[in-house]
Amino acid sequence: MNSRALAALLSSLISQLLILLLLLFPPSNANTNSFSSPRHSFQESLFLLLRHFLSTSDIAAASLSFLSLSRKRKRAHSQDPDDPGDDSEPGSRLGRLGSVVPRNPDSFKQFFRMNASTFEWLCGLLEPLLDCRDPAGSPLNLPAESRLGIGLFRLATGADYTEISSRFGVSEGDSRFCVKQLCRVLCTNYRFWVGFPSQTELDSVSTRFETLTGLPNCCGIISCTRFHVERTNGADSIAAQIVVDSSSRILSVIAGFRGNKTDLQILKSSSLCKDIEKGVLLNSQKHIAVNEIVVPQYLVGNGDYSLLPWLLVPFVDADRGSVEENFNNAHRLMRVSSLKAMASLRNWGVLSRFIGTEYKFAVACIGACSILHNMLIMREDYSAFCDELDDKVLDNQSRASLEGNLIEDKAFVIRKALATRAKI
Repeated sequence: MNSRALAALLSSLISQLLILLLLLFPPSNANTNSFSSPRHSFQESLFLLLRHFLSTSDIAAASLSFLSLSRKRKRAHSQDPDDPGDDSEPGSRLGRLGSVVPRNPDSFKQFFRMNASTFEWLCGLLEPLLDCRDPAGSPLNLPAESRLGIGLFRLATGADYTEISSRFGVSEGDSRFCVKQLCRVLCTNYRFWVGFPSQTELDSVSTRFETLTGLPNCCGIISCTRFHVERTNGADSIAAQIVVDSSSRILSVIAGFRGNKTDLQILKSSSLCKDIEKGVLLNSQKHIAVNEIVVPQYLVGNGDYSLLPWLLVPFVDADRGSVEENFNNAHRLMRVSSLKAMASLRNWGVLSRFIGTEYKFAVACIGACSILHNMLIMREDYSAFCDELDDKVLDNQSRASLEGNLIEDKAFVIRKALATRAKI
């Protein structure tokens, strides 16, 4: 084995070992529908190392080459003698999908909401987990790229299982299995991609917000969005609470709330709120003073939330040219990243229409698309990213409500001090 092949093999082994360690030491979380959790120092180090390895193209190629060996061994007994089955060359995975995958890059993105290189990278990463399970008593004998393609096609387009079955040449039952398996693998094994940042990462998040608006110590934008679910007794909706940074990367997503609840009700019942109030999150000992007022770490939300020391909403009826208006303008600018993230999630076809009748599966789709959203940002693949917003949407989302709900004096003082720092 030459030195390059050996280096590739060792790199792949290291990346897989890091994944295994994260699986053995998962973050604790009491909320089963939550895809966010606090990081401990050991997990922080693993995550940073893992992201370093997985974000490089050399490691991706190494993973493809190494993991294909295990797949060949697994399927050797059923392989067609006339099929060379060579996985080692880039693009071979896509070739085995045959006429299902369009060669036009724009069409490929429409099918899978990612470019071809990201598809191959993701297939190499997920292959051991996609290959390790088949329906009970009915072996699929499908390669990982077909399983991934079926799952992504459903998430990307929202196509029904009849269309998927016809396009990929599999039964509807097998199509359902592949879609659920992809969601299960992502939400179980890669939920750290939407895990709440460590304190070191939060410092970086707040620095970027301060550069953008002049407001220090902001650790994210919180909002709720709702997705439609088709029920046997009529339409319903599921709410998801999402926190994002200035790049629209999702820092926390908690899904599974009934859509008829208000944003404030959802917040109060979420594990995120409980962890913040217990001091588990947003607990930095680094004090930032603005006009002699200590400003803790905080989130920013729209007027549907109450004003709290760790959650700042816009001023109501701010005078033109006042510092309060400057704060509202900065607040409006920060919320753009949240609206882009929610619009990007709706670019996944399965979330832009009625998801289906299974409530748990709908929650899994929201989690899977959130994880894929962050993965694409990490890969700098913006195939599913929404970069344009309607001004009317932004104006409506930034509207402040009456400040009659649970305003704390401390929160009011903090917001008043921060208003003097907002960039004009």
